[in-house]
Amino acid sequence: MTRITRPAVALVSISLAALAFTACSEESNAGDNNNGSSASGACDPSDVKLVGQVRNESNPYEASWLDGGDEFAESVGLTQERLTYDGDSTRQQEQISQLLAGDTECLVMNILPNGDSDTPPIVEGAEEAGAFLVTQWNKPADMNVTDYDQWLSHITYNGVESGKQIGDALAEAIGGSGGIVALQGILDTGAAKDRFAGLEESLAANPDVKLLDDQTANFSRAEALDVTKTLLTKHGDELKGIWAANDDMALGALEALQQAGRDDVAVVGIDAVPDALTAIQDGTMTATVSSDGPWQGGIGLAIGYCVATGELSVDDIADEDRAWYAEQFLIQEDNVADFLTPATDEADFDCDNVFSRSQGAIS
Repeated sequence: MTRITRPAVALVSISLAALAFTACSEESNAGDNNNGSSASGACDPSDVKLVGQVRNESNPYEASWLDGGDEFAESVGLTQERLTYDGDSTRQQEQISQLLAGDTECLVMNILPNGDSDTPPIVEGAEEAGAFLVTQWNKPADMNVTDYDQWLSHITYNGVESGKQIGDALAEAIGGSGGIVALQGILDTGAAKDRFAGLEESLAANPDVKLLDDQTANFSRAEALDVTKTLLTKHGDELKGIWAANDDMALGALEALQQAGRDDVAVVGIDAVPDALTAIQDGTMTATVSSDGPWQGGIGLAIGYCVATGELSVDDIADEDRAWYAEQFLIQEDNVADFLTPATDEADFDCDNVFSRSQGAIS
């Protein structure tokens, strides 16, 4: 599995009727391959089915997530089924429903829910069908992983921290004062909410930086291009910096700036996608934060695989590892070289090491 090394030293319910043919009593489920799987698995490794699902592969971060899943699958002699739903919650739920209507005894799913409200039906469906589930980024704050058996773990990143990190980097880049705009992500996601809260913390700490405007561009490069064009027209020379909740939007903003002939505007993002790292290296972008998409694609499948094969028992997973923050890194011009060349470390996915990047339980 390829990962970025650290420098030197993240609605529509599944109809229960769709799963009615598997919704038997607990007694009749005891030996059924499609229901009632114990979260302490006993699957032969060759019988495990690995599935990774993200919004789309046009987003380089999400594409790298699926690539990481492929690498993990190959390392254990399997293949990953790659699913994308184009940011359409209905389509995501339909894909999940189809998976759960099949043989789920050794099914492992590593899922990026489209929004917080998309997570409950996915979790309930996996619990009912006995599939092994890991989710990342989005879940309702009041939904507890420890209340479920088949929902093994939820991984996210401290979005408040990363939003503040790039906000502070942007403030420094514009000399501590001036007008900025914010490009927000999909508003019904914990990542978008937390990252913007981090920006608000940064603004409080840098009172001479003024937020002129904030608009959603839904984590999309194309939308960010159009929104930035509008914001450039609206705010003109008053605009000194652009805070983007992910790199794809930051890169769309950079394209708009280039088309407008504006090389005096600092831009920051999150995800550490290759184009963003290149832009930081050549000085056209100020900062990003690495959440290591390839590692995410591998780790979710690794946790599920370890439990499905019985190498790890869900009962032995500490509560703080059922819902946890993973490690992340601020990247700027002075350390970008440390992140340009990925390194392979399959030890990250050993069953006794899958929680090694935890930064603590989600608060």
